[in-house]
Amino acid sequence: MTLESLGNDKLHISNTYVREFLAEFLGTFILVSFGAGVNAQHVLSRGSAGSFLTVNFGWGMGCAMGVWVSGGISGGHINPAVSLAMAIIGKFKFRKVLIYWAAQYLGAFAASACVFGVYYDALNHYDGGVRSIHGDNGTAGIWGTYPSEFLQTRSGFADQTFGTMLLLLCVMAITDPRNMTPPKGMVPFAVGIVVFLIGATFGYNCGFAINPARDLSPRIFTAVAGWGSSCFSVDNYWFWVPVVGSHVGAIAGALVYLLFVGFHAEDEAAYDIEQKQVTLRDLQGVQNSDFSLETKQCDSSRF
Repeated sequence: MTLESLGNDKLHISNTYVREFLAEFLGTFILVSFGAGVNAQHVLSRGSAGSFLTVNFGWGMGCAMGVWVSGGISGGHINPAVSLAMAIIGKFKFRKVLIYWAAQYLGAFAASACVFGVYYDALNHYDGGVRSIHGDNGTAGIWGTYPSEFLQTRSGFADQTFGTMLLLLCVMAITDPRNMTPPKGMVPFAVGIVVFLIGATFGYNCGFAINPARDLSPRIFTAVAGWGSSCFSVDNYWFWVPVVGSHVGAIAGALVYLLFVGFHAEDEAAYDIEQKQVTLRDLQGVQNSDFSLETKQCDSSRF
């Protein structure tokens, strides 16, 4: 008996809620581990072991890996804003929202602690053991997001709302079976590309949180790990902006997709029939063109 078969027999969990909780916990853990990890490498090396591009790539691929790890069990939300938006439009059961939220926030917190442990010596070397949020030796931004000094709160809220709206709009399209859905195994990669694009285009203002768990849990961790309560009060109590803005943007993105595309698409069965008809017409067109070509060749051979 193999270890895998033994685990399936003895350790298999039949409760759906527990299975989904564990999957969302691990998926979000993967996301924040890679994301905070690439932040730490970039900041603590003072840019010599990373760049703005690698930070965005790390978050994007971290998201893809998180969805790949959890998607088969829980759907791979790994984002409280996604779970809420899906519940509001009827694609997810409301009774599961709090379960998913708990898993996502706890997974992000655990990942934050692991990244802190891995980079503890580098962190002390960087700031001499004196934790600060901003300034030349500021390191809180490795975990949470903070606004640029020029950014006003209302502009930051719009930034977070718009970025998360784009995320959900694209995720809805990627996972809509009536649209140009990628192969099932490539869905996580496509979602990761979306996260990478949002970071590469809208990461300058305040770090593109677009995920409340990715921001709030790491912020809580830094508050208890040495940076203090200023993590919440700094920048005019910025902490609520990525949390509320992400939820608002996610709901808006899901609704925008439905209003502009989703409500007007054919049902999946009709779509499959139409695609088969298109394919058949294309095939017949190719056959007819081949026949015409052969006829012309035969006619020309007579001369």
